[in-house]
Amino acid sequence: MNDATAATDVDVLIVGAGLSGIGAAAMLAREHPEKTYAVLEARPASGGTWDLFRYPGVRSDSDMFTLGYRFKPWRGDKSLADGPSILAYIRETATEYGVDRHIRYDHRVTAADWDSAAAHWTVTADHGGQQVTFTTKLMWSCSGYYDYDQGHRPHFEGEERFTGTLVHPQHWPEDLDYAGKRVVVIGSGATAVTLVPAMAGTAAHVTMLQRTPTYVLAVPGSDPIDQRLRKLLPSKGSYAVSRWKNVMVSTGLYQWSRKSPGSLRNVLRKATVKALPDGYEVDRHFKPPYDPWDQRLCLVPDGDLFEAISDGKASVVTDAIESFTEHGIRLLSGEELEADIIVTATGLKLKAFGGSAMSVDGADVKLPETMAYKALMLSGVPNFVFTVGYTNASWTLKADLVADFVSRLLTFMDQHRYRSVQPAPDPSVGERPFMDFDAGYVLRAVDELPKQGDRAPWRLKQNYLYDIRNIRRGSLTDGVLRYAR
Repeated sequence: MNDATAATDVDVLIVGAGLSGIGAAAMLAREHPEKTYAVLEARPASGGTWDLFRYPGVRSDSDMFTLGYRFKPWRGDKSLADGPSILAYIRETATEYGVDRHIRYDHRVTAADWDSAAAHWTVTADHGGQQVTFTTKLMWSCSGYYDYDQGHRPHFEGEERFTGTLVHPQHWPEDLDYAGKRVVVIGSGATAVTLVPAMAGTAAHVTMLQRTPTYVLAVPGSDPIDQRLRKLLPSKGSYAVSRWKNVMVSTGLYQWSRKSPGSLRNVLRKATVKALPDGYEVDRHFKPPYDPWDQRLCLVPDGDLFEAISDGKASVVTDAIESFTEHGIRLLSGEELEADIIVTATGLKLKAFGGSAMSVDGADVKLPETMAYKALMLSGVPNFVFTVGYTNASWTLKADLVADFVSRLLTFMDQHRYRSVQPAPDPSVGERPFMDFDAGYVLRAVDELPKQGDRAPWRLKQNYLYDIRNIRRGSLTDGVLRYAR
């Protein structure tokens, strides 16, 4: 680390060196080279989610043409890429833009206090048991919204009796040998539908045990349209076309789910029936009681989950757990699933802004009492921006828009010599939950999160096309943002 990157007083302090944080820093390097910045990363390596998760088959649950950065084409062959490839892409970006020289590893942010008189944040981080203090004009949280230390792990009755191996995907043992073993994966979300086919080729048998079915859609492992475009257009051109094509498809699919959920349910059911053997109990195992996109739609490349089921290497059981036994799991139906390994793919645990404490002029910021402005700033909290991606589309689509907003905001404030900016609270705006999403990890923590409003610019639309106008091109003098010199 050289003297320039060892500075503790910077213009912009980014928290988190994952997909969002690297993208944010790359924007600063490209568009604001005059700004000093540092990236604080709690873990000893960059990559965030894509370095943390090491379970078999870990991959994106969004296509890489939209999960990839807008400014850096994804050149891999797979549209749903594996974790190591995504990690390499993120780190390549960091190297390309010199971001890697600005990352402070093993720096876990514990507190941040805004001083209005000085117009800066004082940020405290734990580094090897010692406190390190930074000052910054703008703090940008890119730490995501879940707990990197612990996943959601409910206690199961009698689990201490189980004599096999119990694993959570967030903490996958490097030396876990599942060859020839009977495996039960508890869960039906993106992690479960990834794990089951990935383990099925090696394990004796893999059972996906779910309480409630999930919508699962098979998609091509490689995008045939992109493959043809690469032969006709330069790299940036083919990437841009593929990206926009997938934006329109995903947006259209989501809008379809909102306007005519019954017809989309029928289409998804027909596709599932076609992918599975004749007579398979599709309505029992793949017909959720909720509408599509009330929870995230699971994509499986080349229908690998359906293929593993059809080949007899994997199976799905829809039932509730009564208790663990010495050799597996007893279900409420009375059936017992024997297992050598049980994987609890039971979801994430939310932790807003990495769990750090924030205060403004010594007064604690209580997140449930704040309201999110365009889902990227908080009412009454100056010079603070956060990146949280979409729940119904690729995370990076929103991250890129937040970066565009910050870039414009920095330029605007420099031009007018403003020292601080904050969204002013509006008591007339009705409150709504921050995430209008029925996923378990959201419902468990909704009372701990900021609110969103019932109208713009406090309302989160979950619509990329709308947000291009609202965030990338929206006015910075909308009467809600209050500036001070």
